[in-house]
Amino acid sequence: MYEENDLRKFIYTTIVLFLIAVVLFISFIFVSSCGFSLTCSKAQPYVYRTPVPTLIPATMPAIERNRAQTAFNKCQIAAVDLIGAWVSAGYPENDKFSFTDVKGTPCEGSFKKDVQPLFLESNLWYPGALACASCHQSDLKLAIKNMDLSSYAGIIAGSNRANGEAKGKDILGGGDWENALMYQMLYAPNGQSTIGRPIMPLGRPADVPEKGPLVYAGAPIGEPLAGGATPAP
Repeated sequence: MYEENDLRKFIYTTIVLFLIAVVLFISFIFVSSCGFSLTCSKAQPYVYRTPVPTLIPATMPAIERNRAQTAFNKCQIAAVDLIGAWVSAGYPENDKFSFTDVKGTPCEGSFKKDVQPLFLESNLWYPGALACASCHQSDLKLAIKNMDLSSYAGIIAGSNRANGEAKGKDILGGGDWENALMYQMLYAPNGQSTIGRPIMPLGRPADVPEKGPLVYAGAPIGEPLAGGATPAP
């Protein structure tokens, strides 16, 4: 009877000791691999990731592909000089006008494709700039200085059209660009206008070039324009 009890105690003791040894062994492996953390992930499958994001966030602005793709066939000129060339040519609405780009290349441009965007595009004169036509819009009751820069007719009509007059104060100097009010507001040597008024577009930083940013416009005379047509000689 005693021998049978002793055998049972031996078996039970052996089983208990075995279980304790197993638990201690597993605990040793876990602690050596993960320390005392209960959030160990070493046994989880490794997730391969690229070192940089592969998708553009949805909040980023769209890439301006058209401008980059067409710039190779265009001339480059300061914004103020481009408007000045158009004004000095008699500010034509549909006919082409000539100008010389920053490399001295004779070029041709047009109001609709080259000059008008300078008044309609935001972020053009400086990063974060509103379009000129945002403040000088077609609704003269809301437009600053009752001036419309959103269209050819509005620019020609001038400013101070408080009661919707067909003609206001000339802002193009009658074709004399350096005496034009628009020139005096856009040309900013040393970050200041030549008539002591705030330089335009509104909020323009003083570090923007005095004649505005360089823009791509027109095409060298004798080469195809962006639309595929070749200027007449």
